[in-house]
Amino acid sequence: MKNGLFILTSLLLSNFISAQKYSSKTGKVTIEASIPMFEDVFAQDDNNVVILNADTGEMASVSVVKNFKFKVKLMEEHFNESYAETAKYPKATFKGKVMGFDKTKLTTNPQKVTVQGILNFHGVDRNVSSTATISAKDGKMYMKGNFIAKSADFKVTIPKMVMKKVAENVNVEYNYTLVKQ
Repeated sequence: MKNGLFILTSLLLSNFISAQKYSSKTGKVTIEASIPMFEDVFAQDDNNVVILNADTGEMASVSVVKNFKFKVKLMEEHFNESYAETAKYPKATFKGKVMGFDKTKLTTNPQKVTVQGILNFHGVDRNVSSTATISAKDGKMYMKGNFIAKSADFKVTIPKMVMKKVAENVNVEYNYTLVKQ
């Protein structure tokens, strides 16, 4: 019995260890909730961490929410204190899969893919689907995509006095250069 359990555990671990993983610690994620004729509501995180299992297409990413930098410092302060509540919810995470992913079919020409998974922001989990492109060159994978997130879906309250200056739909874009681990 012990030998059988040891063999099963060894097989499972060797399968996990042998998986081809690609990662980045410098992924770029931008958020934009601008309304025409008002000040841009735009921020970028240049330190998003992402891991992609090239054998299965499964992926995960983490952003430290305070890493999002705004052009206007006061806007950044309001975002961290009032909207994202980063003291209470310091991270945003995504766990999902690149649908139909096949690493053997990657070329230098970007291919359209769909990424589906669960985004956790502000303590709320939501299913998201994203259109993306993915390509490979010189041993690296390049992934770029975007999706729309509604503030209300993540229980983010926009004060009435700025409601007409901030879009309800937030455009989220990501851009990753992944290297083999």
